[in-house]
Amino acid sequence: GIKWMSSLEAKFEDAKDKKPTAEKLERLRREKINRFRNQHRINIQGTDLPDPIATFDQLQQEYKVHPKIMENVQAAGFHVPTPIQMQAIPVMLHGRELLASAPTGSGKTLAFCIPLLTHLKQPRNKGFRALIISPTRELASQTHRELVKLAEGTGFRIHMIHKAAEAAKKFGPKSSKKF
Repeated sequence: GIKWMSSLEAKFEDAKDKKPTAEKLERLRREKINRFRNQHRINIQGTDLPDPIATFDQLQQEYKVHPKIMENVQAAGFHVPTPIQMQAIPVMLHGRELLASAPTGSGKTLAFCIPLLTHLKQPRNKGFRALIISPTRELASQTHRELVKLAEGTGFRIHMIHKAAEAAKKFGPKSSKKF
């Protein structure tokens, strides 16, 4: 048969048919994220990857990063995350393995230090709980300096060990057996 309706009813019928489906919404979200990654030249491979962050505030809201750490990030003059930080921090906060490459000065140190301190949650008197191995003394010094600034006021103790003899003096003669 023929269905008769007014133009007002036809507009209402069209609006009902255009209701977005969950699949369509997810596809639109993925397209938006891909545009964001392309805009910031973030290339990523893998499956089930977390979305990048656009601001440091998202870390506190979505990942419950310690407020003092976020305060230290702001105090250090970091207001907007760099592309490596935008993607690497969420990946690491999700407990995923990561191999990242970015130019010197792009913020890689901060990109792995924030998740490291977040995973440790709070200081404990249990010896070394995280170890960062650096290929050069200069890089070790830079990482140590950044971690000290980032962990200020949180209670974490940050140490740099570059000679076994000095470590034995600093942490005791049984430190090599204990740690």
